[in-house]
Amino acid sequence: MSDSLKRLAHLHSSLSTPPKPAPELLGTLNLGSISLPIHATNDPERTARLIHPLDIKDPTIAAHLFWITQKVILGQGSSSPSHPPHQSNTLANPHSPPQKTDIFLLQSPGPFARRLALTFCSLLNRPFELVSLHRDVGESELKQGRELRKGGKLEYVDSPAVRAAKNGSILILDGIERCERGVLPILNNLLENREINLEDGTHIVSSDRYDLMLQNKEDTTNFIPAHRDFRVIAIGTPVPPYPGFPLDPPFRSRFQVRYLDPLASSRVLAQEARKGLEGNGKGIVEKTADAITAIQIAKEMRAKMSSGVTSSEDLPAFPQTSLLKLSQFLSLFPPPTHASLSTPSDLSVLLLSLHPALSYITPPLWRSLETAFEGAGLGEWVAGISDCDPNLSGVEDGSGIWGWELVEIRRENERSARLFFTRGGVEDVQVVVGAGPRLFLPYPLNPSTLPNIHLTPRFLHTLTSLFQLHSLRSFDISILPPSSCLQSSSSSTTLIIETFAKLLGYELETIHLVKDLGGGRELWMRRIVETGLGKGGLGKKGETGWEPSSMLKGAWEGKLVHLEGIDSIGATVGSLGRLVNDREGELWEGKRMVGVLGEADEELSSLFISLPTIAMPLSEEKTILLSTGCPSSLVDTLENFARSYRRAHGAPGSKSRRLGTASLLRMARRLAKFPKESLWELVNRTLLSEFLPTTDRSGLETLLSESGIREESHWWNPPAQVIDNALVFPAASDPEKHSVDYVIPLYDMELDPTGSSHVPFMNNYLDNSQQTALMRDIATDLEVLGEHVLLLGNQGVGKNKIVDRLLQLLKRPREFIQLHRDSTPQSLMFQTSLDGGVIRYVDSPLLRAVKYGRVIVIDETDKAAAHVVAGLASLASRGEMTLPDGRKIRPPDQIGDPSDIVVHPKFRMILLANRPGFPFLGNREPSATPVVLASGLKFGFHLIAFLRVLGDNFSCFAVCNPDADSEQRVLTQLAPDLDPDLLKSLVLAFGDLRKAFEAGTLPYPFSLRELLALVRHMKRFPEDELEQVLRNVFDFDINRLETIDALYDILRKHKLAVRRIGIDAARVGSEDTKKPVVIEFKPTGDTSLDKPKFGKAPDGKSHTGGNTWAGGTGGRDTAGLGGRGGYMRLFTGQDISQIPDELKEDVPDEIKNQAREMARKELAARLAEIDLTSGQASTYSGYHHAVQSHVHQLVTFLENLEANEEERIWLKRQSDGELDESKLTEGLTGEAAIYKRRGMEKPEMGAPQLKPKRIRFIFDLSASMYRNQYDGRLARSLEAAVMILESFARLSRKEKYRIDLVGQSGEEAERQVIPLVSLDALPTHAGERYKVIQKMAVIPQYAWAGDHTIEAITQGVADVADSDSDDFFLICLTDANFARYGITADDLRTAMSSNPKVKVSLIAIGEGAEAAWLPKALPGQAYRVMNTTDIATNIRAILGAMLSSSAL
Repeated sequence: MSDSLKRLAHLHSSLSTPPKPAPELLGTLNLGSISLPIHATNDPERTARLIHPLDIKDPTIAAHLFWITQKVILGQGSSSPSHPPHQSNTLANPHSPPQKTDIFLLQSPGPFARRLALTFCSLLNRPFELVSLHRDVGESELKQGRELRKGGKLEYVDSPAVRAAKNGSILILDGIERCERGVLPILNNLLENREINLEDGTHIVSSDRYDLMLQNKEDTTNFIPAHRDFRVIAIGTPVPPYPGFPLDPPFRSRFQVRYLDPLASSRVLAQEARKGLEGNGKGIVEKTADAITAIQIAKEMRAKMSSGVTSSEDLPAFPQTSLLKLSQFLSLFPPPTHASLSTPSDLSVLLLSLHPALSYITPPLWRSLETAFEGAGLGEWVAGISDCDPNLSGVEDGSGIWGWELVEIRRENERSARLFFTRGGVEDVQVVVGAGPRLFLPYPLNPSTLPNIHLTPRFLHTLTSLFQLHSLRSFDISILPPSSCLQSSSSSTTLIIETFAKLLGYELETIHLVKDLGGGRELWMRRIVETGLGKGGLGKKGETGWEPSSMLKGAWEGKLVHLEGIDSIGATVGSLGRLVNDREGELWEGKRMVGVLGEADEELSSLFISLPTIAMPLSEEKTILLSTGCPSSLVDTLENFARSYRRAHGAPGSKSRRLGTASLLRMARRLAKFPKESLWELVNRTLLSEFLPTTDRSGLETLLSESGIREESHWWNPPAQVIDNALVFPAASDPEKHSVDYVIPLYDMELDPTGSSHVPFMNNYLDNSQQTALMRDIATDLEVLGEHVLLLGNQGVGKNKIVDRLLQLLKRPREFIQLHRDSTPQSLMFQTSLDGGVIRYVDSPLLRAVKYGRVIVIDETDKAAAHVVAGLASLASRGEMTLPDGRKIRPPDQIGDPSDIVVHPKFRMILLANRPGFPFLGNREPSATPVVLASGLKFGFHLIAFLRVLGDNFSCFAVCNPDADSEQRVLTQLAPDLDPDLLKSLVLAFGDLRKAFEAGTLPYPFSLRELLALVRHMKRFPEDELEQVLRNVFDFDINRLETIDALYDILRKHKLAVRRIGIDAARVGSEDTKKPVVIEFKPTGDTSLDKPKFGKAPDGKSHTGGNTWAGGTGGRDTAGLGGRGGYMRLFTGQDISQIPDELKEDVPDEIKNQAREMARKELAARLAEIDLTSGQASTYSGYHHAVQSHVHQLVTFLENLEANEEERIWLKRQSDGELDESKLTEGLTGEAAIYKRRGMEKPEMGAPQLKPKRIRFIFDLSASMYRNQYDGRLARSLEAAVMILESFARLSRKEKYRIDLVGQSGEEAERQVIPLVSLDALPTHAGERYKVIQKMAVIPQYAWAGDHTIEAITQGVADVADSDSDDFFLICLTDANFARYGITADDLRTAMSSNPKVKVSLIAIGEGAEAAWLPKALPGQAYRVMNTTDIATNIRAILGAMLSSSAL
């Protein structure tokens, strides 16, 4: 069928219906002086259904409704608002004003405006259409969608906006601030003139224009009149101060706006719930309202004083629904009769439930909160709340919020349960709540029937509190983590959710959301193409349609829905607002889901009522570890270390790996089976200490030593053997015979008959002791303990070969996937194809491994996006993953759909990745997005970094280059005929090369792979010279002179016969680029001298002898080489003709003096250009030479960091580019936005603009720096300053950093800081940089004894924070004798934390480095550098760590 015929068919269906008669008049709505007639509606199913509509008698509501009614009347012109089209009284007046007065309700985030709009619709008995806007809304959602029907017929489906315009409904556009500015202009003409062109070829025009066309007897075939009753109510939040996209001016100009005061809105929402309050509950709610009012007014006053800008250091505004939540909670669970019976911790838990953002505010803001509540009359209840710990509430006795206990759960009917709560001194509480149809787990819980649950008071407190919040019924629940700190024990969140579901008979539906979801409607429904196998048979084959998503099915079937990873979909989460708030939602093709709950809550953090969780106390964690069978002495040691480690590395921004309960449990399970294993190795392996920065690694060694965990000797490990049906790793050569054989059962191939072809094959593996031990440990975790495994290491250390060899020995079938920057969750699951108009899915290697119980090796995992890695972490931790085609991966013990893929018990994952950090930057996604999980789920903040995304779900192994003995053995096996001494020298040289990389001297981590390549070449071509063979590896660095010098020194150190390296080695034997040679030359003819001169400018030719041309050789008087009598040397690349020494010495004194004077003047002129004398140039060159490798590494790191921040991604929903395979169905229906292309990702709505990073360096210039310079501290500090100045001067994007350098000495307090380099005034050349270090060198010589470290840090934090930047850093170098000057840990902590947004690091040298308490008191912020030669290395490492953490 042609497009024109399709459109005509659609027109016929739209226009063939005769005009409907005027609707019946039901009555009149009187609002003040305004009256509106109320008519019956032709579409009663689309009217507003509010169980609890707003009270129109309330003065606030009445005023808002009166204003809305005024705007409706203004848009009616002279016609009745209820007249149908072409029956209007305005037919005779074609010049009557267009009906275009639309309404914009501006409010703080929350449901009030939507309820107000729906209340208005309900009063007028008017049908409505609602569009929940979000970032992914496009043209098809606002105009018309396309569907394929029987016989390939294309059908257009009207959007809610078009339906409202045609039928005269009220269109509600909810969440204007979430929609990109370029989308809403699609509706501009509809708003302004009630006109819009549609994809089916029809045109909606204003009713006046349509009536005029009828009068003029014009052709109206393609025209549809906009209904006169059509109105638009837009809802949005002001941007700023709230996050979102600002309004497009043309769009804004088409509305009349009304601001809804958040304080009044909050009181109105809670009005009904407050009626049931009595006693203390009523007073607490009223005074809380007063406190919220005081906080909001103070916030607004501060904004006025700051030119309207709201400070991020203010208390976050309370959600609209705070008073509603509080009123409902206290009406069900009355507070104690007197404040003396309550603790501040009790109230703090309740406040966190109302306002989850309070979990992340600073102590000063808690004090501000306490002050506000005291001023409102709640002083007795909140006294000390700023110093209390919410984790203490209810922990001792297991009671819930405010001491209530859950005593019984009784089924009421198939879909509800009755809960019984009790608390001493008040009446018991019974409440009926929703429940699932499954059998209830008996309550109270019986420990004997729940082996995996430890019924501790902490667990029971959290569970009881969850039931209390569930009793409110009006709110979904979010679960808050204990704190934003990553270093803590488990809070049992998943276990609590699962237990809650079982106690109420719920089926738990976990949905894993991913970033490339493709749009908000995919959360609700999934696009399909009929295969002809379902209802309707072959007749429906090829037709497009929709089916409910897993979330929607869960809502329909009354499941407990867990939305995991909701942070990954960004602003698209806005499409869930109405489901969570009103239990309603717009579905496909005009369908609407209507719920029975009318209560709502605030968006995102205020969408839910929140439950704060509590980290396990030491005693509970210890009980869990002992349950594994691990010896108690080892458990005690583990717990002591864990407590010290968490305390030392709990600071925000710490680069150390998290040590959670899952990691401790994994170690305990291993020690239970192998108690003689080295605890030192287990801890270091778990924490990946091999890849920690030097300072953190040193701190870890100290903690291990203090915990009594010592390093043990390493012994030789014999190669593994296959004996009978087992892989045996013989005991190591331990003379004390503590080592034992490890016996790992081989895989039974009968479990996977088709898997034999998937077993890896290797015939050239080179055994060595270190990698044999690694294979033993991996095999134990993989096969004995059933763990999934993560291997990290530098390139070329043998990760793939180790895994393949191990799987070959175990006879384990293997699947393989290699990830990259464009990998998506869909590509992990299957490949998509289009066959006969039907989309088909082919299972990926990962799905095959899940089904058949194979090992999936996933290489280059660190290159994939964070949301892809998060999916793998979920699969590893719970055996769950939601597939894009609607199916689900689930564990075997979980009830699910027959189409689900059940995880095979033998399924294992092995992830391979490069080590974290430079130069392996991987594919990071900068983000610090709130994570909100609905329906009983978590809320927190995740730093999107590879290891932190993986969490504790994998057993981790650091794969390093073999030790010297193992490496020597490998090379000997590879090339037994080569000289053993040569191989040993190569091994030792490469060992030093790796040490140089770790120390920062070399930019590249040379690995076993490069060494093996060299040896293979020498074995095959023994006649090649070594220096030419080395070029195979070292030519990458041919233009890095400092690297070539370092390589040369190391090679010569180990007596490797290398004469030249780098460019010199590359030019050996090349005729075109051969190195110039020196030729003995004795001039003939005239050899007399005249006077020194430059000579004629070089002409590109070789000139030998004479005194005419500059640049010649063997001449006289002129600038050149090999001659005599000239005042300067000049080389032009030719061979050098060198005159005899006796002739060279035969120069008269007057000519010598004349030449020297000319040379001095020329040199002075050149140095004047950079403001340096020759002596100064030599001094500066010495400092620069000492740190040139650091400069190169720091510049490379900073440049790569910028490139990574600006890396392009795949942009979806594009009108051109590459076809997006996830949009094949839309492509079949003819939609345009089905492509993807590479581009820069747009920031999330409300994300601040990227601004420069502000950095200040403070150097110690006190007298002790000069007095004690015998240890090199002053010289090393000057070198560090040169490193900083040179590095930032070489950046291609200098504007991305704003730095300054200051000093502090012992002079009077008003000279706390001494300017060295002013802000944004980096020295441009060596002369200016020399002046900086000269000033730094001179000041300590004359400074008075004393120290102002504290004052300099305090002032520095204030100055840095005052900058208009995104990130703020301060690094302070000091040699202060803390004890002598009375500087305590509290003094430093106060100064360094005076502004939380400034990240401060303190580097203590000299006497300061002797303060052993420093890194313990200030973990992650203070460092001791005992050896002054490491100052530059540590500053570079710390700066790199701070900057890279800010980019996460």
